[in-house]
Amino acid sequence: MGILNVTPDSFSDGGRYADPRRAVEHALEMAAAGADLIDVGGESTRPGAQPVGAAEEIRRVVPIIEALAPQVQVPISVDTSKAEVMVAAVSAGASMINDVRALREPGALQAAARTDAAICLMHMQGEPRTMQSDPRYADVVAEVGQFLDGRVEACVDAGIGTERIVLDPGLCFGKRLEHNLALLAGLPELQRRGLPLLVGISRKSMFGTLLGRGLEERLAGSLAVAAAAVLAGAAIVRAHDVAETVDAVKVAAALRAAGYRTTIQRSSTAAEREAHRGA
Repeated sequence: MGILNVTPDSFSDGGRYADPRRAVEHALEMAAAGADLIDVGGESTRPGAQPVGAAEEIRRVVPIIEALAPQVQVPISVDTSKAEVMVAAVSAGASMINDVRALREPGALQAAARTDAAICLMHMQGEPRTMQSDPRYADVVAEVGQFLDGRVEACVDAGIGTERIVLDPGLCFGKRLEHNLALLAGLPELQRRGLPLLVGISRKSMFGTLLGRGLEERLAGSLAVAAAAVLAGAAIVRAHDVAETVDAVKVAAALRAAGYRTTIQRSSTAAEREAHRGA
């Protein structure tokens, strides 16, 4: 999934593709580089980001989607939490809704149900402005799994079939480094009902903490996690650096298809995991 932020303030490429012509060019470049999806976002969800009104978000994303839809052979996703934006984007040609709030905003669940778009449900603790202030979990894998189970049930109750649903554990969205690492190690446990998993880790802050790298120096870390996530079962990797990520994912997918399996299996309960840590 190639990332197309048409925002002035996204953490990695804010402002770079705010011009519609440049945004469309970049999307076409990502598709040519091997992206299977293009994810268009008009509101930053970085830590500390300020909210954007629905009208402004529509103004940013809809012309891009309208311009892209007849030019690309791959599906277009809209990265939004607002019901009005979902409806406008799908009408413009988007076929997936990627929601960091998992359809919990007013009217979002009902709006998504009225479309035939695929839905990505993501876990986030708190809100973008404050999510990294002090995230806490007793067992992050279990808690994220329970949240995703609940959102899947809400979708099913609203008439959204599970064949339309993708799950995202929300790495770096209200998580510390140790939470992100635990979720990556626990990806097999987060595969609910056979639903596909999406992982978005490209250039994220965990690489600053783990590697001491700035934004433009996080490619190697991003590729390592992309490959590891695919080996652990991820179906979609959301990335800025499409060509490089496509290569990493192809290698990991080939290994997985050849029967490669990790030798360390996570325990099924929090108590057993804690016992392993102390061993």
